[in-house]
Amino acid sequence: MVSCSTQIFLSNYYGSIRKNGISPCALACSLRLNEAVRLSFVLAIIYGGALTLGYSILHAEGLEQSTEKFVYHDTSGRVSSVKIIRHYWTKPIVHPFAKTDPRLDPKLARAATLAEERANAHSQAECWHYVKHALFSAGVISSYPKTAYAAEAGEELMRSYGFRRLPIRDPYAAPVGAILVYGNRNHGHVEIRTKDGFVSDYHSKYHCSYPLIAVYGKFGS
Repeated sequence: MVSCSTQIFLSNYYGSIRKNGISPCALACSLRLNEAVRLSFVLAIIYGGALTLGYSILHAEGLEQSTEKFVYHDTSGRVSSVKIIRHYWTKPIVHPFAKTDPRLDPKLARAATLAEERANAHSQAECWHYVKHALFSAGVISSYPKTAYAAEAGEELMRSYGFRRLPIRDPYAAPVGAILVYGNRNHGHVEIRTKDGFVSDYHSKYHCSYPLIAVYGKFGS
């Protein structure tokens, strides 16, 4: 028994043959081609919808693709990310160890050690406060400096405690125990040179990024 849809299809099929004078073979090929086009169109819609749904799920979970970060699920199931590194140094940046200047008061090296023992992992915005304590505790100075701003530290050390400005412009060339003062109109910083870095209220392998005012030292008697 022929279904209703089949009857309609056959009726249209033979009607087209009679109306357009098309051969049955050519019309059959045309119908198959149209069917293939319709099938391809439907598949394209399904594929596009699947991509959209997949992206929506990833976006909802915070896993959408990024050129800056790699996003993933950690062991606890939470969404995490790490920065994608595209450029890096092929050789590590290594600065030489600071040298000891025998002309300087050996108590300066002791002050550097004391400052390292008391330093924090990160800056507490109290660099001059910590350097004052280290210099006083090591016996480099006999009283507590009165200036409040780090950028003014060098001038007070020269004026009141016998320090001198050293002919050094490279912070990494400063000897162990030297006092380095940085600053401009808005910021200031003071630190002590250690054998492998710099210390104030925190320790770092690298010197302060502020403009260097001067390097100071106190010569032994």
